[in-house]
Amino acid sequence: MKRLVLLLVLGTGGLALLLAAFLVVRGWLNPQPTEIAPLFTREVDYWAGDIERWAQEYDLDPNLLATVMQIESCGHPTVSSSAGAQGLFQVMPFHFSEGENQLDPDTNARRGAGVLKSCLNDFASGDAAMALVCYNGGPGAISQSYTQWDDQVRRYYMWGTGIYADALTNQSSSPTLDRWLNAGGGVLCQWAAAELGIG
Repeated sequence: MKRLVLLLVLGTGGLALLLAAFLVVRGWLNPQPTEIAPLFTREVDYWAGDIERWAQEYDLDPNLLATVMQIESCGHPTVSSSAGAQGLFQVMPFHFSEGENQLDPDTNARRGAGVLKSCLNDFASGDAAMALVCYNGGPGAISQSYTQWDDQVRRYYMWGTGIYADALTNQSSSPTLDRWLNAGGGVLCQWAAAELGIG
């Protein structure tokens, strides 16, 4: 399969990159990188070594895990949502054991990676795009059509699949990430930078 991707990339330029990214996002090709792509914001890149470690621990693509962190918290370790989701991966409280610190980065990442791994393997049949839908909208969203998803799940799918596709081809920038930042994600990243002291 890796030869197929190489031939496609060498043979037809940009179209091949798009096709290769599509095949990987859909789970049909699975080259497992060990590092995150350079396109993520500096707030997510701050966690690069940890993301790579967590991804290895849960046998996940670090770019998929970084994509989730990018959208969920932009690397802000103590951010909370109005729905009650907590931390780097915006994990809901019911995923934690009693007494666990939900905002501890390692604990939060392990719970988030566990949810993502379950979404990927147990509900999405290895399809990374649908695993993103599951992570945001719950396993039930996978059985619904795109038109049945609520707006938040559709946006998450759009942002997540676009950013992840660019990360899979190791791009240094992402038009989808830029649009996410301009649509409000940039404010979250400013909060994260201040919290991390990298302003």
